[in-house]
Amino acid sequence: MQRFLQILFWSVISAAFIGPGTVTTAASSGARFGYSLLWALLFSTVACLVLQEASARVTIVSGRTLAGAIRRRFRGGAGGVLVTAMVLGAVVLGCAAYEAGNILGGVAGARLGLDVPPAALTLATGSLAALLLWFGSTAAVARALGALVALMGVTFLVCAFLVRPPVGELLSGTLVPSLPSGSSLLVLGLIGTTVVPYNLFLGSGIARGHNLGEMRFGLTVAVVLGGLISMGVLVVGTAVAGEFGFAALSGTLADRLGGWAAWFFAFGLFAAGLSSAVTAPMAAAITARGLFGGGDVRWAERSRRYRAVWLGVLATGVAFGLAGVRPVPAIIAAQALNGILLPFVAVFLLIVVNDRVLMGDRGVNSHRSNVLMALVVAVTIVLGIYKLAGAATRAFGLPSLSENALLAISAALTILLALPVFHAVRRRRGA
Repeated sequence: MQRFLQILFWSVISAAFIGPGTVTTAASSGARFGYSLLWALLFSTVACLVLQEASARVTIVSGRTLAGAIRRRFRGGAGGVLVTAMVLGAVVLGCAAYEAGNILGGVAGARLGLDVPPAALTLATGSLAALLLWFGSTAAVARALGALVALMGVTFLVCAFLVRPPVGELLSGTLVPSLPSGSSLLVLGLIGTTVVPYNLFLGSGIARGHNLGEMRFGLTVAVVLGGLISMGVLVVGTAVAGEFGFAALSGTLADRLGGWAAWFFAFGLFAAGLSSAVTAPMAAAITARGLFGGGDVRWAERSRRYRAVWLGVLATGVAFGLAGVRPVPAIIAAQALNGILLPFVAVFLLIVVNDRVLMGDRGVNSHRSNVLMALVVAVTIVLGIYKLAGAATRAFGLPSLSENALLAISAALTILLALPVFHAVRRRRGA
């Protein structure tokens, strides 16, 4: 029973990364490239698990959340203020900007099955998220979202099974990496929708009070199941012929499998939107508490300050949802900030989990873990540059970089960063 509760609890991470954006990216990947990009979701699942385990381990072993560790490392002076502002801005602004997409995605799912005005569905979705956050503790909300993720997973995986994908193509797409022409940026998108900066703060913030064994078991099962759900969405997307869209996918499922399959997909999309609409405000509040509150009772879960942060993020999403538009300038700014934050946090995590003074012999990274984590960190740098480049081109109307140029610049910067990071890791390990 305890292990089952751990899986439910840590499914909050799956609930956070399986949102409408993941559904859109994964399903459109299936529609455009069939099963050939399943390997990217396999890699992103492993990358997510590696970083989430490290961030939770920091809290369990050292007693400091990821946000608290950053505050301690960069406290004082203009540099400390800049780092705090960057982290807070990236997480809170990012959550607020993407919250509108979460709510609109959930509403889009509900509208596939219900003939209800969008405004009413937006208010209902926002109200349901607010009730969960207002009356539930972090553990209670996490377990409620775990149950919702389980239902969402069943809907998507049942639909994927009924599409009857060829086993050979499934295995080939999952185990043999390939880059069909025009797919490079979509591969980055698949990884980027799973490896999300604010999830690292969320996972670290909720890890307090757990032990390493329980955390690793619950987190591993939850993230792997989340990855399987994302793969199921990609498989469902292969059923679409022509231009991808939620309505087109729903119609295809109804034609091929019956109206009930379209209802299943509608519920899965709604669940993805609602779960992410809860986790984004919660992540913002947990990060703000770590940066400013620490153990201060004024930042407790029921405090006005804590509630003000998540309520502000949720209200922003509802407001843009009612207006029927996405907050494009805020999303561009959030992408730019997250483009800086993701590699920064990943590198910081790699250094921190190799700090024997902070982590001790029990919590410090093994050499095998370092190799795997270094690979993941390198990919996060590529993702960060991609997000920065995308934000810059849209904000200033610049021509988009080609895929080859983007990858070449990313690889060069990664190599330049590798040496100082390697030396920092060696010093922290006491080698």
